[in-house]
Amino acid sequence: MPTAAAPTGDVLDQKRLLKLLTDYRRGDFSVRMPGDRTGIAGKIYDALNEVIERNQRLTSELQRLSNVVGKAGNIKQRASLPAAEGDWNAAVESVNALVSDLVQPTTEVARVIGAVAKGDLSQSMALEIDGRPLTGEFLRTARIVNTMVDQLSTFASEVTRVAREVGTEGKLGGQAVVKGVAGTWKDLTDNVNFMAANLTSQVRNIAEVTTAVANGDLSKKITVDVKGEILALKNTINTMVDQLSSFASEVTRVAKEVGTEGKLGGQA
Repeated sequence: MPTAAAPTGDVLDQKRLLKLLTDYRRGDFSVRMPGDRTGIAGKIYDALNEVIERNQRLTSELQRLSNVVGKAGNIKQRASLPAAEGDWNAAVESVNALVSDLVQPTTEVARVIGAVAKGDLSQSMALEIDGRPLTGEFLRTARIVNTMVDQLSTFASEVTRVAREVGTEGKLGGQAVVKGVAGTWKDLTDNVNFMAANLTSQVRNIAEVTTAVANGDLSKKITVDVKGEILALKNTINTMVDQLSSFASEVTRVAKEVGTEGKLGGQA
């Protein structure tokens, strides 16, 4: 039985076309129909080959964009598909718009965090971009970043205020008040307040004793629990008070013996 000749010219090779479409549907963009056919069949082959090739170029471009933006971090890159028109061009523009929409909040986060790293706590993330309000995860991220900056700003202001009041202006008893903080921020606030409270109790106790001495009351002692150089100061003042008390007692005794009781020869 004679073998059928392969289709040539403008005869449509249905079996080959079906196989190509099946492979194409499975994601194989390397398949092509013959490019040397004429007539209607040749035009169908050429059009189909062009569609497949354009899909292949679009796929390659998206892979490139994924690598340079998503992995290499070159956020200024965008997809390009020369000679694309209609929905092909719309697809490219949609991808580029998606990249821009993803990049812009990231850029904003980097801007605000960079300002914080430089000590500028006045910056915050905008809650809208190009007149469009942020939504979803973008809005949640912006609010988290802004809350963080607000807490840092409040913490810094309160610590500065307490340090100025206690250390510079001499206003004892000051405490930092930072609402809504937790974790490390709460620990830092508590530590600052603990330090301020310790300084307050130490200075007030020292002032109480020295004031009593100045008023002639030698019965007072510094009792606050301290360490380091403040402990040395505490011991020095308490020793001074003891010595003053002993001196006063001896002077009083000698004065009493000599001046009141007539006992001469007394020595302090």
